[in-house]
Amino acid sequence: MTAALVCAALVAVGGCAGAAVQPEAQAAAAAAAAREPVPILMYHVIGDTPADARLPALFVSPEDFAAQIAGLAEAGYHGVTMQQVHNSWRRGAKLPRRPVVLSFDDGSEGQVRHALPRLRERGWPGVLNLTWRFLADMGGASAVDALVRAGWEIDSHSLNHPDLTKLPAKELRRELRESRTRIKRAFGSRAANFFAYPSGRYDARVKRAVRAAGYLGATSGKAGFAKPTADPFALARIQVGGGTTAAQLLRRLRDLRP
Repeated sequence: MTAALVCAALVAVGGCAGAAVQPEAQAAAAAAAAREPVPILMYHVIGDTPADARLPALFVSPEDFAAQIAGLAEAGYHGVTMQQVHNSWRRGAKLPRRPVVLSFDDGSEGQVRHALPRLRERGWPGVLNLTWRFLADMGGASAVDALVRAGWEIDSHSLNHPDLTKLPAKELRRELRESRTRIKRAFGSRAANFFAYPSGRYDARVKRAVRAAGYLGATSGKAGFAKPTADPFALARIQVGGGTTAAQLLRRLRDLRP
């Protein structure tokens, strides 16, 4: 009788230790995968850079963006949301192999015109960190509704994009709470569970206020992979600047991977 048949016979009576260990090992591997660091890419404007752009590094051309998404897909990455990452880290929910969050700050028309179709081709969601004051720049609520229908997550980037560290307590609370309330009312109760600090600026007081406002976590401007062991209200991101090629982006992900 072969070893496999012997083991099968023993399993039937509960006597094959190797077979019993295998599911445990698989469960352990799955649990470890659910606690893996995840890259959160930070984009701003998807569009050609105007000659008078004040911050040209924040503009990624539609062509470069399309190449980056193709490169990520070819390298085995899969787009996910902040909520999916949170559920994996905190609840053991399953993520696809090589998850990546594609987050877009502020709110601009190119995020709907250019980013949405490229991600939709892959069946990937994006994450819009919406500054409420910029809603009209995107094309209004109907434009954001198109993102929601495509599976995007809508999170908060404040009402007016101020330096939160310089605000008095009352104004800080308003920027955090009212932006969350408006986004939830407009785009669904599952929206605005996460926050992105405007210009990446925060301190201990701001973090406490973000937590008190009901958010589950927040992303910063610190470069690196977001880690499950890190402060959930100071998660790292990786900014994608203008002129970045797909090869350069993949190389940066390799260099920053813990």
